[in-house]
Amino acid sequence: MASSIDLGSSGFAVRYAKALYELAAEQSALDQTVEQMRDIGRMLDESEDFRRFVASRLTGGTDAARALDAVLVNQGCSKLIRDFAGVVVANRRLHDLPELVTQFAAYVAARRGIVVAEVTSAHPLSGLQRTQLLARLTEAGYGQVDIHEQVDASLLGGLTLKIGARLYDTSLKSSLQRLQYALHQPSTAQSTPPRQSDLAATDSTKGVA
Repeated sequence: MASSIDLGSSGFAVRYAKALYELAAEQSALDQTVEQMRDIGRMLDESEDFRRFVASRLTGGTDAARALDAVLVNQGCSKLIRDFAGVVVANRRLHDLPELVTQFAAYVAARRGIVVAEVTSAHPLSGLQRTQLLARLTEAGYGQVDIHEQVDASLLGGLTLKIGARLYDTSLKSSLQRLQYALHQPSTAQSTPPRQSDLAATDSTKGVA
């Protein structure tokens, strides 16, 4: 099965996404594959140990393939997903797994006419916040929206929203950075030297009662 995954010659993340999508469609397993790739994405968000394992560029070879396969079996992933992961490891792309998961979701959304909104928040969104966000996106003219959520405590508060190339940042972290930058800018009144004409005018008034 793994040998049937055609990776082409350019844009590696898109090629992997396209290959997996087409194989899943051929096997009438597209919905299952989409959900299981989402599960892998959630595991990357929630498990620091799994992120470290994936991120290490020293991870590779037979041992890595076996370890990853054991994780996927434990998660109930299909043979297609496991074969796909085997190709990723064999091609020494395991550290790119988060990007591959994201690109697959984007590829699926594009094929289905869905707008992907990548939301990163300091705390998990509540059901009400998610509903309000979807409503705002609908009001802004977006049609069917698929929200991909992740948590980044370093944002301190608020969230970032990315749709395509557009990034909206309302995080407290960015607000503080902007404030810090503004505070470090010199005051115009303090930094502007007096003009010669001003000095002359001052001299001319000396001695005037």
